[in-house]
Amino acid sequence: MLKAGLVGAGHLGKIHLRLLNQSEQYELVGFHDKDAENGRKLEAEFGYRYFEHFDDLLDQIDMLDIVTPTIYHYDYALQAIRKGLHFFIEKPVTQTLQEAEEILRMCHENGIKAQVGHVERYNPAFMATKEYIKDPMFIEIHRLAEFNPRGTDVSVVLDLMIHDLDILLSLVKSKVKSIHASGVCVVSKTPDIANARIEFENGCVANLTTSRISMKAMRKSRFFQKDAYISVDFLEKKAEVIRMKEAPEQPTPFDMIIENSDGEKNQILFEYPNIQANNAILDELNSFADAIVNNKNVEVSLEDGTEALKVALEIMKLISPSSK
Repeated sequence: MLKAGLVGAGHLGKIHLRLLNQSEQYELVGFHDKDAENGRKLEAEFGYRYFEHFDDLLDQIDMLDIVTPTIYHYDYALQAIRKGLHFFIEKPVTQTLQEAEEILRMCHENGIKAQVGHVERYNPAFMATKEYIKDPMFIEIHRLAEFNPRGTDVSVVLDLMIHDLDILLSLVKSKVKSIHASGVCVVSKTPDIANARIEFENGCVANLTTSRISMKAMRKSRFFQKDAYISVDFLEKKAEVIRMKEAPEQPTPFDMIIENSDGEKNQILFEYPNIQANNAILDELNSFADAIVNNKNVEVSLEDGTEALKVALEIMKLISPSSK
């Protein structure tokens, strides 16, 4: 078992602590938090060992889980690298592209494995349907959340849209050609609603809309490709695949057949992928352990996290003048 330590015992950090403690892949050594009162309270309530001094924790672990606010990611990642520790780091990977690229370079130089916490990669609906998604040419994404004061210190692009940017970049095997974006600050000092249109060199176009001031939550992605339409509901954990194939010569009364203006007949097929319930955060942590122990590539690499951050920052740059 890998000896694991965590830094940042806030809302998400507490979830990570519980799952690291439950996991059969890790031995939870303990955690550090800048708020000593919070740290001691968690230690008393759950029995996780609190380390007042961060260096003391680093000396006793094989892997560090960084679940602090983004502003501290860079510093904690550097300390892990200097100690020769593999680390899991929550999204967005860092505040700036320069910081992300420096961490990436240092990990390569020191043989350090790192995984970024883009947890939607482990969403069971996405996992069940990603094999159907091949060369999509138009993608429509909506991620709408009800207002929550937590997280409004950063733009909705880094808070929410970045989840979908990672999914998008993992599926479209082409470079970004152009980006158009707009956004508005409604209830906070950073954009609360944003839209981005991303065009890729292969002709694929993606339209993303993200809001944290909606009346109803929604997390849906729709993928359109040759002879297929795939719908993934990340919130409800549902998926649907609609495919077309050449109609059989003798269709049954139950076959759905359409005929175009050229007289070509196609059959429409509806598929509902088998979705297995899971704990996405536990799965991402366990997959990282597997990558370390068996020297495999991580599922969501620092390169992936850096690319998602790069596009997110470009969107924010485009939004900035219109959101004031």
